[in-house]
Amino acid sequence: MQKIFNFFPLTVYKSTLSISENEKNEMIEEVRLMEKKSKNLDYKSATKAWTGDTQGFEYLHNNPKFKNLFIQINNCILEYLESLSVNHTKLDLYFQRSWATISKKTEHIDNHSHDQSHLSIAFYLKKQKDDAKIMFFDTSKHNEFIPQLFDSRSLAKENIFKKRDILNSSKVVFDTKEDDLLIFPSKTIHGTEQGKSNSERISISADIVFLAKDSSTLEHLVPPVENWKKFSN
Repeated sequence: MQKIFNFFPLTVYKSTLSISENEKNEMIEEVRLMEKKSKNLDYKSATKAWTGDTQGFEYLHNNPKFKNLFIQINNCILEYLESLSVNHTKLDLYFQRSWATISKKTEHIDNHSHDQSHLSIAFYLKKQKDDAKIMFFDTSKHNEFIPQLFDSRSLAKENIFKKRDILNSSKVVFDTKEDDLLIFPSKTIHGTEQGKSNSERISISADIVFLAKDSSTLEHLVPPVENWKKFSN
């Protein structure tokens, strides 16, 4: 009897957080205020979403108005690590950066990865059903046994595939709703759908890094920061 085995998955965590309407509204107004105080508006083009990390607002985890949100994110990060059987008691976890994004009308977020961190999150603070969805991209494409088989427009036009699913696709369009939290490896290429009309889609992004609590016998993992020595340049 034939059997198919699928190896090497990408694991994306999804959970719906419990945030009161008053708390959400307070955070939304705080994000809108940040947008008004942007420090680098020349960086933003007409078709791209507003991203707080490029406008001087990259430490939401230190903002008291977001305290409860980051407590819940903290707990979900630990659940994600448990799902991968990672012994997080041997690690120190840090929120490295965190910021808001605002997408209006047909603005989108280009495909990108967060190369300076280990895990990343997306929390949907304000989102309507028809707002743009997040997309994840597979750069390995282990099943693409013919070059360009998955992404060729001409092959797609000629219906070379009877159907498309996760076994023969290089991207996934992932649906979320307001209050949803996603966690995924920072190296994962992701972005948002283009050409979609957004009412005012507000998401919170954050990057997390992991350091070893004790690196005395370890070849890998980042060693404890208290043992580092800063250059005098």
